[in-house]
Amino acid sequence: MNNRSGPDIGLAIVGCGTIGRIRAKFARDYPGIGWLGLCDIDETLCRKLAEEVGADFFTTDYEELIARPEVQATMIITDENRHTEPTLLAIAQGHKLFIEKPLATNAKESETILKAIQDNDIDAVVGYTQRFRRRFLAIKERLLTGQIGEVTGVVTRAFMNRMVPLATIRKTNDRTNLTPMVVSGTHSLDMSMWLMEGKTPVSVYAGSNDKVLSQLGTKDSTFGIFTMDDGTIFSMNISWALPVVWPGSVYGLEIGIVGTKGVIDVEDTHRDVVLASEIPQGAGYAPEGFEPEFQRHVDFLTSYPPGDLYLDQLWGPMREETNAWFARIHSGLDTPHATAADGHRNLMLTMAMDLSAARGEVVRLPITPEDF
Repeated sequence: MNNRSGPDIGLAIVGCGTIGRIRAKFARDYPGIGWLGLCDIDETLCRKLAEEVGADFFTTDYEELIARPEVQATMIITDENRHTEPTLLAIAQGHKLFIEKPLATNAKESETILKAIQDNDIDAVVGYTQRFRRRFLAIKERLLTGQIGEVTGVVTRAFMNRMVPLATIRKTNDRTNLTPMVVSGTHSLDMSMWLMEGKTPVSVYAGSNDKVLSQLGTKDSTFGIFTMDDGTIFSMNISWALPVVWPGSVYGLEIGIVGTKGVIDVEDTHRDVVLASEIPQGAGYAPEGFEPEFQRHVDFLTSYPPGDLYLDQLWGPMREETNAWFARIHSGLDTPHATAADGHRNLMLTMAMDLSAARGEVVRLPITPEDF
C-alpha cells in the first residue's frame, strides 16, 4: 500500500453497542472521515449515539445505511451471530470492511463471507485488537528477526471472569457456537497464530467442561493441543468461568514461546497495577442493561482489552487499531490487522477444538464446514 491521502471517506457503522460507540467516537475525530452514518436495531440507542458524535445519518435498517451513496467503507459491529447479512451486503456494494471478530459464528457462513471478499477483491480486516498492543508488536518483531531461532513450542493460557458469557449469551437463544473458544479464546488463538506465522496446524486434541455455565448453554473451559506441520506443539487453554469477583476486568493472558536459541515469556495478567477500594468497581464488560450479581472491590487495572478511559476518551489498543484502519482505507497505510482469511482460519480452529472436545478424539486438520 502507498501512503498518499485519498478523498474523505463515507463510513457506515452497523451496531451501536459498547464497541460501536467507541469506534464511532474515533471515527468522528478522524480527519479523513467526511461522512458518518450509524445503524442499530435499538432506535433509542442509535439516536443517542448519533446525537453524541454528530452523525450525518442514522437508521434502524442496515440495508438503508449500506446502500447510501455517501458510503465507501463499513464497520460491522453487531452481535456475534448477526454479522453475515450486513457483511455480504457491504461486499456487494464494494465497500472496504472492518468486521468485529468472529467473521461469523457459523462455519459455512464464514466460508461464504471469505469467498465473497476474495471474489470481489475487497480490502477487509477483522477486529483482533490485541495485535495493536506495544508488547505484542515488539515480540512479533523479535520473532521476525529470528531472535530466539526457530519456534518449537507455544503455551497460551487465558483467564476471564464469567461476566463476558453472562452478558453476551443472555442476548440470544442461538447459543450453539457461543463457546469460550469461539467468542473469547479466539483472541489469544489469533495472537498465537500471528506470532507463529507460517506454521500450519495439522491436528488438535481438546477437552471441555461445563460445571458452572451449562445453564447458559455454553462451556466453562476448553483446553487443547495443536500439532503444527513442522512438529511445533501449541497448547491453547481458556477458562471464562472464573467468579465475577475475579479482579481481572476481562482478560488475563500468559504466553510462553520456546525457540531453538531462546525463549519469550509473556505475563499479561495485569497484576502489576492493582486497585482495592471500598467503592464497588462495577463490571469490566457491561453492555446496556447488564448488572452483575456480585460486586467487585478489587480490579487489575488495564485488563479491559480495548483500553482505559481518561477524560471520557478511550486510550489504548482499540484507538490504535481503529485509527490504523482509517489510515489504511484513507491513506494506504500498511497495518498489522487480521485479514478475512485469518478470521476464517481462527473460527475453524476454535470450532475444531470444540469438535475434538465433543468427540473425545483427535481432529485432523484442515477441516471444512461440512465436518460440523
